[in-house]
Amino acid sequence: MLDTLHPVQTPEGVDLNLRAAGPVPRALAWGVDALLRAALLAAAGLGLLAFGAAGMGVLFIVTFLVWWFYPVLFEVLGRGATPGKRVMGLEVVHEDGTPVGWPASLLRNLLRVVDFLPFLYVAGLCTMLIDQSFRRLGDLAAGTLVVYAERVHAASAEVPSVVPLPPPIPLTLDEQRALIAFAERAPFLSPARVAELAAIAEPLSENGEDPVERLMRMAAWLVGRTG
Repeated sequence: MLDTLHPVQTPEGVDLNLRAAGPVPRALAWGVDALLRAALLAAAGLGLLAFGAAGMGVLFIVTFLVWWFYPVLFEVLGRGATPGKRVMGLEVVHEDGTPVGWPASLLRNLLRVVDFLPFLYVAGLCTMLIDQSFRRLGDLAAGTLVVYAERVHAASAEVPSVVPLPPPIPLTLDEQRALIAFAERAPFLSPARVAELAAIAEPLSENGEDPVERLMRMAAWLVGRTG
C-alpha cells in the first residue's frame, strides 16, 4: 500500500481509490454529532418536562430515537454524512463505493454497542488500527467504509511530465508498478507522506538528487516518456 487507499473496481471496469478516514477525524466527527444530539435532547427536555411524568416518558422515547437513529437518518438521507462527518469532510459508503443504504447503516450503528466495549470504543479503536481501511467492527459487519468525501481518484492518473531517467539498477515487474503508482498518486498525498515513501526507495536515489524528483523521473522513463 502506498497510502490509506481502498481500491475499488466499478462494474464498468474503472479502477477507483477510496481514501479511508482514520480514527482521529472520525472521533472529531463523533464529538460534533454528540454535541448536536445533546443540544437536541436539551431542547426537547425543556419542552417536555413541563408535562410531568407523561413528558418524562416521551423524553425517554425521544432520547432513544435520537441516540440510535440520528446517524442512520443522516447517513442514508444525507448522502452518507451526519453533520459531524460533513464538518470533517467524511462520508459513509459501501465497500464498493456506492451510497450506503438502510440495512447497512442500521447494522453499523446498532453495533456501536459492541465497538464501545469494554469502554470508550476500545474494541472499535483496536479493530480500526488493525484493519488497513480503518473499519471498526460495525463497518466490517455491514460492509461499509468511512472515507473522505473528495475521495475518488482514477487509478489511471498520469505520471507528472519530467525528464525521464532510467533506473540505476534492474527492477522487478512489481517494483516497476510500485514506482509508477507512487508517481501517479503523489499529487494526491501530503508532502510529508510523499517524502516518507520516497525514502523507502533509497537505493534508487543515493546520488544526492532530490529523492522525490528522481523517482518521478524514473517513473516517467518506465512509462515510455522520451523527454
